[in-house]
Amino acid sequence: MSDTKQKLLDGTLAAVAEHGIKGVSARTIAAAAGVNQALVFYHFGSVDDLLTAACRMHTEARVAAYSAEFARVTSLRQLLDVGRALQVRERELGNVSILAQLLAAAQGDPKLGGAVGAALQLWVDEIESVLRRLLTGSPFAEVADLGGLAKAVSAAFVGIELFAGVDAKGSEHAMSALEQLAVLVEVVDDLGPISRRALNAKINKAVRSR
Repeated sequence: MSDTKQKLLDGTLAAVAEHGIKGVSARTIAAAAGVNQALVFYHFGSVDDLLTAACRMHTEARVAAYSAEFARVTSLRQLLDVGRALQVRERELGNVSILAQLLAAAQGDPKLGGAVGAALQLWVDEIESVLRRLLTGSPFAEVADLGGLAKAVSAAFVGIELFAGVDAKGSEHAMSALEQLAVLVEVVDDLGPISRRALNAKINKAVRSR
């Protein structure tokens, strides 16, 4: 990637953070990037295409920054601890504000919506990989849609991050509820073989009766 393209991508995120999504234009992006605004169209074709590329680049960088921490996770509670740390760091870096702006804009823009959805899928894929590793052999793995669960966890963290900006106590309450579910999974996994067989039988019966 050329230095100018990278400046434009970084400048786009800076413009979103400073002006909000409605204030983003070729002019504000170019000013943040320190380049001529004609270069927005030369390299990316349109402001929308540049926003799409910046969203993807930014998310790839954030996921990569946490991939090593996700790889070291050995329990659901530890996964939530990583989530807590991620939440704090991303808010301090201003990334939660950028995410909020992109999500809001994506509601009325199918093209940007697709880009934001694809970017969020990167988080989903990372979390699903962790869940599959942690829940292998667990009774929950037999009935849980781990792909759907990864989406639910990702959506919960996005919501909690945004919620924290207006209700910090509510955000903490929501995180505590997730931790209670993690404890429940651990308790089930610690059951003896007889109890686990009985639980598996109940789970399988419930699944068949759906």
